[in-house]
Amino acid sequence: MKQFILIIVLISFFDMFSQLPIMSPFAKSLGASPAFIGLIVGMYSFSNMFGNILAGYWIDKQGGKKVLLFGFSLTAAILLLYTIVSTPGQLMAVRFFHGLFSGFLVPAAFTVLANRETESKQGKSMAISGVAVGISAIIGPAFGGIVASKYNIEWVFLIIAFLMLLIAVCSAIILPNTAISKSRKVESSFKTLLSIMKTPILAFSFIGAFSLMFAQGVLAYMLPLQVESLNYGTHYSGMLLSTFGITAILIFGLPTNRIFDKYQHHYTMLLGMSIIGFALILLSLAASLPYLFICMILYGAGFACLFPSISAMLVEQTDEETRGRAFGLFYAFFSLGVVAGSSLTGILSVSFGTGFIIAACLLIANCIWMFIYFKRKAALHERME
Repeated sequence: MKQFILIIVLISFFDMFSQLPIMSPFAKSLGASPAFIGLIVGMYSFSNMFGNILAGYWIDKQGGKKVLLFGFSLTAAILLLYTIVSTPGQLMAVRFFHGLFSGFLVPAAFTVLANRETESKQGKSMAISGVAVGISAIIGPAFGGIVASKYNIEWVFLIIAFLMLLIAVCSAIILPNTAISKSRKVESSFKTLLSIMKTPILAFSFIGAFSLMFAQGVLAYMLPLQVESLNYGTHYSGMLLSTFGITAILIFGLPTNRIFDKYQHHYTMLLGMSIIGFALILLSLAASLPYLFICMILYGAGFACLFPSISAMLVEQTDEETRGRAFGLFYAFFSLGVVAGSSLTGILSVSFGTGFIIAACLLIANCIWMFIYFKRKAALHERME
């Protein structure tokens, strides 16, 4: 059962990562202007935020299985629409609904996974789920690029749609039906979201998610420019991104994943944020290919510390009645971070070095004030004892 849920996580992220190398060329082939291409690419993450939040309410009302089935089925249907779009406006509309419906998948998958694990093993469980995310991050872009170049871009969407329908059928058969209490009432007000975000540990989890993906957005935007400025081939950008992904997967999957249950999650979160911030500073100074690879290995280690920690913090601070909404908000902050990171550096028109420094400053600043908070909280706890 656990292995099947990890496959669900992989396919959920595979859909997003496979689009990365093909969406801009696809929009350009339809006659979209450079500015409109940027809007088309960003529309997925924008609507994905709303899908995440809506999914959270539905998960807490109906259970993760129903949301997964609904999300996979509708996302598969939307993917088929890519094969018939003929104008940039139509593509923009499809991107909006694609992001909206695919936003149901990840919160539901992680909620189902978290609800099947004991509290003492949530850190390791989230680390292993990171393996699925990392694998999809490595094979997704390669799949999209290879299939689009060798066959036709429509085949990328057709194949992924088929995989999603297959997973939907398997999920209906394999996943158990979650017993939902008839007395459960899920408030759907804005105040409910605020109450979740005001819980300190959950707020830190959301801030960690935003910081991580802000850095990721800057990295995706700036790293290819840096590689180009050093006169290396564009394929090295993909190799560098794969290096960080492989590093993270090794830490997630090897016995090193035990650290996520051995040490308090907020400490491994702060460690991960610090490492990523340091790696970004080094990237801003990198002037050779070997140096870039070392930076990306360091970045991958930081990612591996941060992602399971913030996920496990969320799980430990919620129960089955609130976990769906919390995961919905969590992945909404993920999407917001990507949009903010790439958009801010693009609007400011900064160099890659400055872009990396901006992301590093955000991570390190958040790390410092959260460290002060936890130290004061620990000191207060000691005085009370």
